[in-house]
Amino acid sequence: MAELDRHWAVDARSCILLTQAFANQHDGRPGGAVIFMTSGQHLGPLPGEVAYAAAKAALAGITTTLADQLADQAIRLNAVNPGPVNTGYLTEGMWETVAPLFPAGRYGEPDDPARLIGWLVTDEARWITGQVLNTEAGFARWHPRPA
Repeated sequence: MAELDRHWAVDARSCILLTQAFANQHDGRPGGAVIFMTSGQHLGPLPGEVAYAAAKAALAGITTTLADQLADQAIRLNAVNPGPVNTGYLTEGMWETVAPLFPAGRYGEPDDPARLIGWLVTDEARWITGQVLNTEAGFARWHPRPA
């Protein structure tokens, strides 16, 4: 129960409350963009990560509803699944296990999803809202299990 509550508070509730505060601080001024970060839980299992996956799934699931609620203020809201990104946690053993699942031959680097996020907050992306976008470079989540 504690793990579910902790992940909900950190990975979902905080994002929703920050979005509410952002919308409320506009004082009638339109515009802006909010980007949620998901974890691809809608594309395949995250073994051993039930609490984390549930909280991130909540963000992906609420994306269209919140985008609709913010539309009158011209605030766009989208969610990005950055895919597997090497943010310093990757060990050699982890890489060897999942390397065959990456057609590009590498994990994502932080700059990979950052470029998409940077673009989403520009005026060039003004027609995109309420979407969950995946940037996984062809990561093959489904693979045969060893016999």
